[in-house]
Amino acid sequence: MSKRDYKEINEAYAVLTDREKRRLYDTYGHAGLEGYTTADIYRGVDFDSLFREFGLSDLGFEFGNSIFDSIFGTIQAERYQRKGADLKYDLEVTLEEIVNGANKQIEVQYTRQCNLCLGSGASPQGLVTFDRCRGTGQIVFERRSGYSVFRQINVCPRCRGAGNIVTEHCSICQGRGLIYENKEIQIEVPKGADDGYVIKIRGEGEPGRNGAAPGDLYIVLRLKKHPNFERRGNDLYTTKEISFTQAALGDRVEVTGLYGPVWINIPEGTQTDTILQIPGQGLPRFEEEGKGDLFVRVKVVTPQNLSQREKALLREFDKLQKEKQAKQAKI
Repeated sequence: MSKRDYKEINEAYAVLTDREKRRLYDTYGHAGLEGYTTADIYRGVDFDSLFREFGLSDLGFEFGNSIFDSIFGTIQAERYQRKGADLKYDLEVTLEEIVNGANKQIEVQYTRQCNLCLGSGASPQGLVTFDRCRGTGQIVFERRSGYSVFRQINVCPRCRGAGNIVTEHCSICQGRGLIYENKEIQIEVPKGADDGYVIKIRGEGEPGRNGAAPGDLYIVLRLKKHPNFERRGNDLYTTKEISFTQAALGDRVEVTGLYGPVWINIPEGTQTDTILQIPGQGLPRFEEEGKGDLFVRVKVVTPQNLSQREKALLREFDKLQKEKQAKQAKI
């Protein structure tokens, strides 16, 4: 029997003994297993029992010291040298920091394997191999019928697949197998970056397993709400209150801009919610030259607490407006 034949037998056995993999294979064929890695396919399978059943436990003439060396080498690599997990950090920034760019210092919390218990969560004398599963973490039930052997493999209910039982917790990590560490990292916020912009820092995620590469750190920029401006891309929006007479007669008014005060002309007859544009007073364009614009929404404020003379003048104004409308209606 060739090496490839053994591999196909092993894969078929691994699929048949797992209810979920069997269902996917029956429904979609080989395509149903495309999302599984080699380690996923073989995880939880008692190969020692399988090889003993077929008399293969002593074969090694073609496969080196053990049949596992050639067939399952990739499984060991995937299982014991797993890249560390990626981390995500939401960083709040202000409009002013987006305008000028900024260097920010953040503190990220990591987990790493406990140096004392090496991740087991047990004290040096507190890890005991469970006799029932003999340290495999699996319980195998067999039923023979003629030449057929029906085998069911379940996770050991006592050790829950670990193969060992913790009788005394590690004094450093309190049984977690992990300890927490904080690390300060410098972040450069680029000019003009938008809300949700992601900064990737390679190698600053969780440490890898057994010497594997660490994960990456993803910094997500979150724009803090500004009291005066609303951001829309590179443009800014603000509101300016003006009086009734300024709206009717027109005026030149000062507006608070992001870079300082700017002046804008209010045309005669301006209505409330009219939007006026000031070029070049928005945010710098990301990785480009120039800036966006500032848009000013005009809000006409109705006067309050009028004096008798002010009321009289407004009534006279209203009378003149009505006479004007009546003449226009006759034309």
